[in-house]
Amino acid sequence: MFKYILKRILIFIPTLIVISFMIFGLSKIAPGDPVELKMQGGLGSADTGAQADRQAGEKQYFEIARELGMDLPTFYFGLSSRSQSDTIYKVGRRYEKEMLGNLSSRYGSWPNVSAYYKDLKNLEYNSYDVERNDYSFEKTRAIRETLNELYRETNVDVIKAKLDLIGDKINSSDKVTMPIDSALTPKDADGNYIAEVRDINYLEGLKDDITGLKGSFEKMKSEKSWISKYIPKLNWYGLNNQYHVWIFGNKPWFGSTDDPNRTKGGFLRGDFGVSLQDGRPVWSTLRDGLWITVSLNAIAIFLIYLISIPLGVYIAVYKDSTFDRLSTLGLFILYSLPGFWIATILIVFLTSPEYGMNLFPSFGLAKITEGMGFFERIGLQIHHLILPIFCMTYGGLAFLSRQMRGGVLNVFRQDYIRTAKAKGLSDNKIVWKHTFRNSLIPIITMFASLFPAMIGGSLILEFIFSIPGMGTLALNSLYARDWPLLYTIVMFSSILTLVGMLFSDIMYTIVDPRISFTKKA
Repeated sequence: MFKYILKRILIFIPTLIVISFMIFGLSKIAPGDPVELKMQGGLGSADTGAQADRQAGEKQYFEIARELGMDLPTFYFGLSSRSQSDTIYKVGRRYEKEMLGNLSSRYGSWPNVSAYYKDLKNLEYNSYDVERNDYSFEKTRAIRETLNELYRETNVDVIKAKLDLIGDKINSSDKVTMPIDSALTPKDADGNYIAEVRDINYLEGLKDDITGLKGSFEKMKSEKSWISKYIPKLNWYGLNNQYHVWIFGNKPWFGSTDDPNRTKGGFLRGDFGVSLQDGRPVWSTLRDGLWITVSLNAIAIFLIYLISIPLGVYIAVYKDSTFDRLSTLGLFILYSLPGFWIATILIVFLTSPEYGMNLFPSFGLAKITEGMGFFERIGLQIHHLILPIFCMTYGGLAFLSRQMRGGVLNVFRQDYIRTAKAKGLSDNKIVWKHTFRNSLIPIITMFASLFPAMIGGSLILEFIFSIPGMGTLALNSLYARDWPLLYTIVMFSSILTLVGMLFSDIMYTIVDPRISFTKKA
């Protein structure tokens, strides 16, 4: 048995590696930029500010990207064409990387694409140096908005149209009424000052920038390299990549380091990253919800097995009796009732004073205050948990009772049971010694699926009863696109699924010694 357990644990390692690949891959293709999600729109306000504000926003973006490890290559290696840059991961925002990657694939020349990108940046930064007044403000704002669109645009015709639009705004002049100077401004015949109107272009300093940008764009279009798009290139990045840091971390396993950039412990050492919502460590966010969900599910699972196993045995022993028929009908009705519907009905009729039955609290957990005695705290907690525990229990109880009944009846048909009856053994001895253990096999199989449920929680019931457990936490992290938190929950569920399978195999050999997972000569 020990060899089998060791073998299964060794098999778990590549299984978990594959699962981690899948979860990590999902995190890379998930919508949204994790850095911008963590900044909570901080860069959006910087797009229309002064150059110092814009540069501060860029600096903040790169600092958070470094904190999240987004400034590293994605994996140990990368397969691309020769038209792609092997350091594109160092570029700023996610949509800029996608734009540069698409343009490189289309035109096959990274130097030309890079030059176009740099000219875009130069024009944007120089636009913040334009004198701000009533004539230039709207133009520069429109130019920056168009440039932000160009950071996402890969269609050649659309890019050309937007560049022409920017060029028209830069080359256009404004009729500006000059201020009156009593000494220099001439007067008409009636003695009134004659206002002087001049054509002034406050964006004159951007003409060279737009000319250079248009030139780099045309060069990128004209100097296509069709061959480089089809020549593969393997880039090796080593251990300093996002996946390795996520799983293993980048700080030493033994000893310490003074390098401020090597502080991550990795998933295997309990460092699950930081939440994109509030910046707290993921584990501190998970801890409270995990305790609530595990406690609720442990109570529910205990009650389900405590009631369903003896009930199923009793129904099987008295097969075709009136109790069997009535209990079968009742269990089928319970199993067919959706948990969310029952939860809603219970809240409406048992927690609302409008119906005269305000027996239970409608939502949330008990609030423990100082000065409460031990039994008072326990009673208050139980009062709040009766409805959620009932809704989490009745469906599983009905299902497991029927499974236990079927397992016992199946064992009753075996030859050794008939032999035991022929020997004159008592019914209790036949049921509990010879039948019970062998009928537990399907129950143990289903028990394996309960481990991940203790982490995932009952999302719908937790939402209805406003219980801040793992289900609610997973749903909120999905809405907020808090991927580090959500994928940590998924990873834990996967690990517990494997643990549940191993636990079931061990339980098989305990309840039935005839089951062996090792080859015998």
